[in-house]
Amino acid sequence: MEYLRGNDSNPEEIQIEENIQKVSVGYANEAILTIEGNVFAKGKDINPNNPKEFINISSLIEDTNDRIIEDVVSGNNSIYLLTSNQNAYGIGSNEYGQLGFEYKTLPKTEKPILMMKNVSKIFSGDSSDCVFLLNSNQELFGCGENFYGQLGLGESRRKETYIRKLTKIQNIPKGKIIDIKPSFYYSIMLIENENENENPKRKLYSCGDYLFNGLGKNRNENTNEFTEIKSSLFENDDNILDFSVGNSHTLILTSNSKLIGFGYNYSGQLGTGNTNSQSIPIQIELPKLRFNEDISNYHLSCGTFNSFIYYSPPSFSNLEEDLIKLFQRKEFCDISFKTKNGEIIKAHKLILKYRLNQNQNQNQNQNEKLQEIISKKSIKESNQIFEMIYSNN
Repeated sequence: MEYLRGNDSNPEEIQIEENIQKVSVGYANEAILTIEGNVFAKGKDINPNNPKEFINISSLIEDTNDRIIEDVVSGNNSIYLLTSNQNAYGIGSNEYGQLGFEYKTLPKTEKPILMMKNVSKIFSGDSSDCVFLLNSNQELFGCGENFYGQLGLGESRRKETYIRKLTKIQNIPKGKIIDIKPSFYYSIMLIENENENENPKRKLYSCGDYLFNGLGKNRNENTNEFTEIKSSLFENDDNILDFSVGNSHTLILTSNSKLIGFGYNYSGQLGTGNTNSQSIPIQIELPKLRFNEDISNYHLSCGTFNSFIYYSPPSFSNLEEDLIKLFQRKEFCDISFKTKNGEIIKAHKLILKYRLNQNQNQNQNQNEKLQEIISKKSIKESNQIFEMIYSNN
C-alpha cells in the first residue's frame, strides 16, 4: 500500500509492500504498522545515518520469535512497539528516561529494546516525552519526563524531573483504564467504572501543569495525581465516546451528541467561534454532520493548534460483505478468468456461488450448470457467464 506524507509542502509517496493497518506520527518520527505485523519507521533518532529512509524496525528485535507487532505508538522522539507476545519495546531517544533506562547507560538506541513484559496497552503522545504501560492486571507504570507532574506519581515525586525507570503509579482511580493521552504539559486518563445497576460510566481524570488551562479544573495549581474532571455537562445518562488531546487543549464527544472542550484556544482550536481559552469544560456547537448516523461513528483528532472531527463507520456492515472483501484479496483467490475486454479477473469460487444465489435472472438449468462448473473449476467454457455474475450484470 501507499502512504503519503508532506515534504516541503508537497506530498511524497512512500511505497510499503504490505497492507497498512496504522500510521503513528511523533514530533520527530513516523511509524507504519502493517497487517502482516511489521513496523516501518523513520526519524533522526531511529535511523541517524539516513533519517528520511523508512526501515523495518520490527525486524531489529533481538528475539526472532517476538517480531510480530500488534500496535505501535509514537512519542516525541521515541517509538514504542507492542508485540503479539505482549512485550513492550522502545526505540529512539532516551534523553528523558522515556525508554526506562538511565541516560548515561543508554542515551538512545537504534534497535528496539525490551522495556516490560505482560503489557496490554501502551500510551504516549506525539508531543510527549513520557510513556505509560498497562499490564494485564490493570497495573499502570510510567517513565520519562515528569517536569510538570504529568506522570501522576504524586507529591512525593513531584520534584523528580525525569523518571528514568518504569515506576508503578499509585492512587489510580478505580475502574478500567480505557485510554491515556499525555501532552507536553499534562496527561488525561479515561476510566470506565462498572456498576451493577447501571451501564458502565466513563470519566476523565487529569494531572500535570495547569498552564494554558489544560487540566479542565477551575483552579490555578498543578495536580500531581490523576483527579476527576467534574462538570454538569457529563450527565448521568450521557457517556464519553471519544476524546482527543492536543498540545494544550482537549475535545470530548459524548453519547448524547455533545461536543465538549477546554484548554488553550489562541488559534481557535476549540471551535468556539472565538479565541478565549477555557479553564473548565464547556459545550461547543457541534458542526453540521454530513452523515446522519450514529454519533459513535464520529471521532476526534487534536493537533498542536488545530482540531478535526471525522466520520469513520465500521469497515463492513455485515458478515457477508466482510467475507466478500476478504476473499477478493488476490492471495485468497483460487480461480481466474478473462473478460471480453481481455482483463484477467481473479476471484474465489465461494464469491461466485454467493453472487449466483443473488442472481434472480438465471433459470434453474443455468444455475445447476454454473454450480457444476464452479465446483469443478472448469472455467474455460464459461468466461462470459462468470463475467456476468462477477459484474452483477
